[in-house]
Amino acid sequence: MKDLASNVNPKRVISPVSTSSDSAVVGQIIDRAGFDSLTYVIAAGSIGDADVTFAVLLEESDASNMDGASAVDDKDLIGTEALAAFKFDSDDQVRKLGYVGSKRYTRLTITPAGNSGTPSAALLSAVAILGHPALAPTANPPA
Repeated sequence: MKDLASNVNPKRVISPVSTSSDSAVVGQIIDRAGFDSLTYVIAAGSIGDADVTFAVLLEESDASNMDGASAVDDKDLIGTEALAAFKFDSDDQVRKLGYVGSKRYTRLTITPAGNSGTPSAALLSAVAILGHPALAPTANPPA
């Protein structure tokens, strides 16, 4: 059997959150240093609003504070931001979005539209999976 656990480093992007407005949910900045691949995994729990949509945006930068950040070009994505998006009938589903660009830092943002929280809020979370490490095995628990 192949060992994946020793060759990945998961990072928290968006802790599980309940959102009932149209405010953007901005993820943690992810540093790719020491890793050659990056995939974001986004999970939705219960989505209570009957007409809400969730747009996904991935930004990139060479600056650790995301100064001068720009939206990632489609050619630097595996999958699309549209495929990673959710809507009102996406309860308990998972999406993935891969990054193959050259920038060191990335940031994921999920922005609801039409989210009144009626009859209830939406539950979201996201993690980044850094892979193809320069040094393996990776630490456990992850660093």
